[in-house]
Amino acid sequence: MPDIIQLLPDSIANQIAAGEVIQRPASVVKELLENALDADSTFIRLIIKDAGKTSIQVIDDGKGMSETDARMAFERHATSKIKSANDLFCIKTMGFRGEALASVAAIAHVETVTRQAVVDLATRIIIEGSEIITHDKCQGSVGTSITVKNLFYNVPARRKFLKSDPVELKHIMDEFHRVALANPDVYFTFHHNGNETYHLPKANLKQRVVGIFGKNINDKLVPISEETEVAVFSGLIGKPDAAKKTQGDQFIFVNKRYIRSNYLNHAIRAAFEDLITKDVFPAYYIFLEIDPANIDINVHPTKTEIKFEDERLIYNYLRVSVKHSLGQYSVTPMIDFSIDHNFNHRYSGGNATDEKNSLNTYHPEIEAKFRPGQESVRGWEEIYRSLSDNRSVSNTSRNAEVSILESEAYKTEGTGNFHNYASREPYQLHLSYIIHQVKTGMMMIDQQAAHERILYEQYLEILQSGEYSSQKELFPRTVELDPAKSSVLKNILDKVRGLGFEIEDFGHNTFIVHGTPCPLENNANIENIIDHLISQYVNNLEFELGIEDNLARSMSVSSGLKSGKKLDKQEMTALIDMLFACKMPNKSPSGKKCFIIFELDEINKRFNQL
Repeated sequence: MPDIIQLLPDSIANQIAAGEVIQRPASVVKELLENALDADSTFIRLIIKDAGKTSIQVIDDGKGMSETDARMAFERHATSKIKSANDLFCIKTMGFRGEALASVAAIAHVETVTRQAVVDLATRIIIEGSEIITHDKCQGSVGTSITVKNLFYNVPARRKFLKSDPVELKHIMDEFHRVALANPDVYFTFHHNGNETYHLPKANLKQRVVGIFGKNINDKLVPISEETEVAVFSGLIGKPDAAKKTQGDQFIFVNKRYIRSNYLNHAIRAAFEDLITKDVFPAYYIFLEIDPANIDINVHPTKTEIKFEDERLIYNYLRVSVKHSLGQYSVTPMIDFSIDHNFNHRYSGGNATDEKNSLNTYHPEIEAKFRPGQESVRGWEEIYRSLSDNRSVSNTSRNAEVSILESEAYKTEGTGNFHNYASREPYQLHLSYIIHQVKTGMMMIDQQAAHERILYEQYLEILQSGEYSSQKELFPRTVELDPAKSSVLKNILDKVRGLGFEIEDFGHNTFIVHGTPCPLENNANIENIIDHLISQYVNNLEFELGIEDNLARSMSVSSGLKSGKKLDKQEMTALIDMLFACKMPNKSPSGKKCFIIFELDEINKRFNQL
């Protein structure tokens, strides 16, 4: 029987290795940027086209490579950082795998031009699919320029599974942010499709954070600096009021290498205990300097996970350091002495009180512009129709419960007719839920989820029909975004206008807003809404929703009613009516339940349990 086991050719072996090392264009960017840093570069330029699918180029002013080194760099297991096995446990450089460039060269067209300061001519090497096409001399500056074109050109199955350009660009920007944050003493620029997205001169950490994430975060940062026997903790943490609903501004670096660690994230979260709610995420840019001998960075192929010698000790030190920093700069929780007005209002029978904080969203004259064309779904009316007409109850100076219990009707009629005297008006619970009597029992509505469902269907209809209404701003508003979000907004500006925004690009990551969609409140924070809209849109990109569906979902979340907002009776009634006029009133766009019905039989059983 013939032998069937054979050695794979180098080209195929490299393609297999590339599957582990290079998942997408962002993987190439990470490897090239780290190699440029290891060359002691002070100025690094990243130039990409079509989100890296067409071209990725990294130019640095580092030490450069000799002619032999330039050729050896593309061989598997070739590295300048490891001489013996012991070196694996004291590595302080970034790119050291020894197969990254070989993997890239196996699945792309690669051109390298490199020159050392001691020679006059640069070395140029062109490789396609692991085969050297050109190896000669040329003019070139001191340093290295590596261009990677047509990624996965010979692996069509991998190229087919690449995401859309906005998704791939987001991943590239994430890698760029991590490298740029870890090295504020290095000058970085980032160009995409001929446009400069980032221009980051040498700076301190705070200036670098502001350069990447925008000026709005400048006064929301608190420094952290603690030195212990096991590690040095430094960096910046965002104040509690800077916490956001979406993740993205959480960075932990160990010896300048970005890592992911749920364990350390939990330590920081624990330090913010009682300062922020569970549904928001604090911003932090924290650096740990630790002896390389006390960590293992080879537990993950991309080196983004680290194993510590004593994780529990690092956890406690990090938690205490963050807590100490928050206390040192007087970032302490505020005690809310306000009361819930729901438990202090006078019972009004069937007359709704005239609340002054009425939401414009629920005004009939405004809602008429945005109400879907179809009639309300009358079938739902039976679900929440009360069993009887409402009757006024005397003694309005007392609260509702006492008034009912002491009423003559209750004393003479008995508990069997208690529901005849219950109010048909909805009731707000903890400024988050609406309780409403229905025919079969009681309905509890999540006001935030319900409003998101209403807005989602309205905005989706507007985007699909092209019919929208805007309300002019008395004075145009200026919105300044960070470069990443500015780039996203420019790409979807026409669709955002289709929502009702009258907005134009003013240059330098700044936009002018002349009008807003009619459903928004007059005093709405447009800056926060647009910022949140873009964040939600980017987060939804991975789901590959249509742009209209994505924008409708994002806008409903960013501009929707939030928990903690007090509503009057008229607003709650309007919310209920509009929810059950929706095509799918059961779930919010994110899949959260909009309401729960407690059957009367179930309630009776609970009370009759011994």
